[in-house]
Amino acid sequence: MMLLVAAGAALGCSKEAPPAAPQLPERSCFGVFTRDDLAPLVGKGREVKEVSPVDLRLTADRNGGTCNVYVDGKDRVLAWATRQPLGQHLFTNVDDQHPDPLPYAEHGKVWDSGALVTLTCTGAEDSFELELWLSGTVQSADRPGASRPVLTALMQKYLAAAKQQTQCGGTH
Repeated sequence: MMLLVAAGAALGCSKEAPPAAPQLPERSCFGVFTRDDLAPLVGKGREVKEVSPVDLRLTADRNGGTCNVYVDGKDRVLAWATRQPLGQHLFTNVDDQHPDPLPYAEHGKVWDSGALVTLTCTGAEDSFELELWLSGTVQSADRPGASRPVLTALMQKYLAAAKQQTQCGGTH
């Protein structure tokens, strides 16, 4: 009898607005972002799932990494990085998204649902091209462009961590 009452109470609550998504780990997406960093993109929901490697230590053998954050089975945040041999620029044209330049990245752009940075990493032992992507939108946004400041701040943090984790020396 108690189980039925608890189940009934739980069913009664299911008609209410979904609670905030508290299950997101304290650090996620390669260990780069905090729960608070991603909160505007994650929004509310019942179940949060993150699929990501623990770090972004890309090498010639491990040339990419992807982080997905799902809320109730829906994509909310996508971050990925690709490392290519020197000279193989990967820059994708995103001009149809009406992007703005990122103030801290020579080859960086941000638009309403994403951000992209490409850079050339040069070092004493290894040089390579690195491409970083972020995708997501502010879940409570009721105006166009609301996600751009969030994505700009997240990309700056992502770029700094990626440079450190990939041992990206001087950049172009």
